[in-house]
Amino acid sequence: MSTKSKKKPLLIVLGILLALICVLVGTCVFFSVKNNKLIYEMIGDGLSQVAEHYTVTECDAAAQPDKYTDEYKDMRIYGFMKFHTYQYEIEGLGNLSVMRANMGFMQMVSFMITPYEKNVPLCTLDFMYIFGNRKSYVEFYDLVGDTETDEYKTVLSQLGSLKELFADLDELPASENWYDGLLSVVLHKQLKDDTRNSELFGTALGMYLNAADILSESSAADKAAQLANTKAYSDGLIEKGGVSTDVFKKALGEDKTRDFFDRVFFGSANYSAS
Repeated sequence: MSTKSKKKPLLIVLGILLALICVLVGTCVFFSVKNNKLIYEMIGDGLSQVAEHYTVTECDAAAQPDKYTDEYKDMRIYGFMKFHTYQYEIEGLGNLSVMRANMGFMQMVSFMITPYEKNVPLCTLDFMYIFGNRKSYVEFYDLVGDTETDEYKTVLSQLGSLKELFADLDELPASENWYDGLLSVVLHKQLKDDTRNSELFGTALGMYLNAADILSESSAADKAAQLANTKAYSDGLIEKGGVSTDVFKKALGEDKTRDFFDRVFFGSANYSAS
């Protein structure tokens, strides 16, 4: 067999591999652009919805450097994981952190309200976009001082109706975590329908804000208890572990991760116990 004959099959294989790589890269780019657009829309819709209920102010590190920081606004972890974080103060309610991430094959947005001034649970809305698939996590954490009050039970009852409204969506497999005892209402869904996914986000956030609207400002004792419980939970994530926490801890170190949690993600350092 001639040298040219031997090279021909190799060139065919290399051509096929190159074509497959081009298809894969093209697919990643297509879904990355599409998913990032959806994430920006979700963030915008979420901020608009919060602003209908409360005065929302983006935290200004330049004006209040002792309280806020831009250090964690843009983070690159392991080279390919890009995170951008926004932080807002919700007047009369607490801290809002919004984090978006782009990893090429996957995009993610985290929209978290950490309350310090009303007896409502911590609200986390985490939405992952993997090509055309969506994994959506809606979680409410009991971090108030007293979970047995009629007022708080009413809040949980209202939030609990989410399960029936979105019972048609497939549940993601459950895993056990040390903080499961703090979770009151949980929806972990997988789907492909972007309209339904946006409905899940908007409805969950709307129900939460409506529930908070009914409540009066917490007492000093309730605020102190909520702040202490929130700090204990965020510290517990660092000490006992959490899926995303472990990633940050490994990349940033324990001290930096704790500082990020306290000053930005949960914002507990910006609120007084009195």
